[in-house]
Amino acid sequence: MSDVKADGPVRLAVVVGALGVVFGDIGTSPIYTLQTVFSPDDPHPVPVSVDNVFGVVSTIFWSVMIIVTVTYILLAMRADNDGEGGIMALITLLRRLGAGRTRRTAMTLAGLGIFGAALFFGDSMITPAISVLSATEGLKLVEPSFDEWVVPITAVIIVALFLVQRRGTAAVGRFFGPVMILWFVTIGVLGVTGIAKHPSILEALSPTYAVGFLAGHFGIAFFALAAIVLSVTGAEALYADMGHFGRRAITRGWLFLVLPACMLSYFGQAALVIEDSANLSGPFFLLAPGWARLPLVLLATAATIIAAQAVITGAYSVAAQAAELGYLPRLRIAHTSATTIGQIYVPFINWLLLVSVLTLVFAFRSSAALAYAYGMAVTGTITIMTLLFFYVAHLRWRKIPTWLLIGGATVLLLIDLLFVAANLTKIVHGAWLPLLIALTAFTIMTTWQRGRAIVTAERTRQEGSLSEFIESMHDGTPPITRVPGTAVFLNRGKQTAPLALRANVEHNHVRHEHVLILAIETMPVPRVPAEERIVVDDLGYADDGISFVRARFGYMDNADILGALRQLDADDTERPLDLDGASWFLSKIDLMTGPEPTMARWRKRLFIATSYITADAAEHFGLPRDRTVIMGSHVEV
Repeated sequence: MSDVKADGPVRLAVVVGALGVVFGDIGTSPIYTLQTVFSPDDPHPVPVSVDNVFGVVSTIFWSVMIIVTVTYILLAMRADNDGEGGIMALITLLRRLGAGRTRRTAMTLAGLGIFGAALFFGDSMITPAISVLSATEGLKLVEPSFDEWVVPITAVIIVALFLVQRRGTAAVGRFFGPVMILWFVTIGVLGVTGIAKHPSILEALSPTYAVGFLAGHFGIAFFALAAIVLSVTGAEALYADMGHFGRRAITRGWLFLVLPACMLSYFGQAALVIEDSANLSGPFFLLAPGWARLPLVLLATAATIIAAQAVITGAYSVAAQAAELGYLPRLRIAHTSATTIGQIYVPFINWLLLVSVLTLVFAFRSSAALAYAYGMAVTGTITIMTLLFFYVAHLRWRKIPTWLLIGGATVLLLIDLLFVAANLTKIVHGAWLPLLIALTAFTIMTTWQRGRAIVTAERTRQEGSLSEFIESMHDGTPPITRVPGTAVFLNRGKQTAPLALRANVEHNHVRHEHVLILAIETMPVPRVPAEERIVVDDLGYADDGISFVRARFGYMDNADILGALRQLDADDTERPLDLDGASWFLSKIDLMTGPEPTMARWRKRLFIATSYITADAAEHFGLPRDRTVIMGSHVEV
């Protein structure tokens, strides 16, 4: 279960924590959104005029209200998977709820969800680059000669950010909330100072300005949507982090602080653009008086580092969940907090992101150039999430009329697809990048899933039936010598015999006095209660010293095998379990390319290459190295 119940009472500390983790990305969007809309470097620039400024800021306001407040806050966050949210939670809900005649549709949508998760990896690479770049670019307004230092300073900050990831966020996490509160209060106050210079800008709160802009100037407005969508970047984090803070804490933080502060900033910048249309190099920083710009740049840098931190840890979580659900190989995961299980560090993902983010910084060199790529990842993820949500709602809430679900889905998907279409016009200007990243990640994940199924089928054939194997050992054919001690054999399930146990019996004609066959199951739920974790079966013979144990974990649980087995006592197994002296046996599979047309040859090679990043099983499950024996077998794919 989640750390905070979705509908439980809300403490102020939880709201503050949510402000520090959840809203970093969307809360720093005002730095670059309006600047990007009116940027003269945009391939489809929006001419600066009073009508266009009113139309743009009104469209920003209503886009945020529809996509963030309605789609995520009011709707998506009610579709939780045992308190957990995010696109992976929707995928697991689809797998649980999709059955019978809906199974094919559910699996197709789950595949689409995997592409959405792949898009999130693109987002995880672009967010740190664009966030930190946009903050350090404020130095140019403090001192123009700092222009050439923006990229190097950004690179240093990013390298430092990724180097400290292995230490975890527990120590610095408590400071995130207060920093973000200061950030939101500051941008809200600066927004008010801008609005005071042109109070009529508040008229743009009326949806008539947004509708008039889209309908009356569609040729301009359509292209502007590719930049306007930057105002909703980070919306997925509100849903994805629901399990850590609860729906009510996130909702209150959004409605009472984040939304008002961001809107005040947008409207203040819009008023400034109307007053001084000649200077569009950074309306966000120009809201501050000259003496306050350097402190604002420092505060913005801190806020963008927090935004980057949130999306980096999000990438760790998505990768870990994807591995648990069978879409990625088992990854080495370090838990960085003794009290908060969700705080993890995945070294492979960390270094992959570092190289990718630095490449983006040096390749694009400005937040405006990266903005064209950013919108594609955001709109794609939002559209897929909306589609999955309404299908889950159809399966889960049967009392809601179908016509109402279809009507709501149609309206919201049309809005999402309009943003997607606008971003497709930026394909040659950078929008290809997140699509390429997502397509690569999607190919790897689906190839791993397919290859894993092929290997599982071949391994099942080699292992043979567990019940028949137990029967043959009980009959004593061939004669088997029993040696003292306890042996634990990790296996995939109850249907087949562990390869390592079969090799011991058939080739060495020996077995331990007490044999424990252990299957580890990842359930399609975030966490499994401790009392439901262990299931024991004597496999039909109560006197042969062989027991089967099923250990169940949720996809967000730490697979602590030793801790789970210590729950067993002598009544659960046929003999006392000596975990401190037990030998652990693992069956290792060596993959080779075979002649069978199971997959395209390039996918076979990709699958085998991906297998090399698989974490060592003994380390992953916390097994004692000095008492772990690995026995291998060859499998062709």
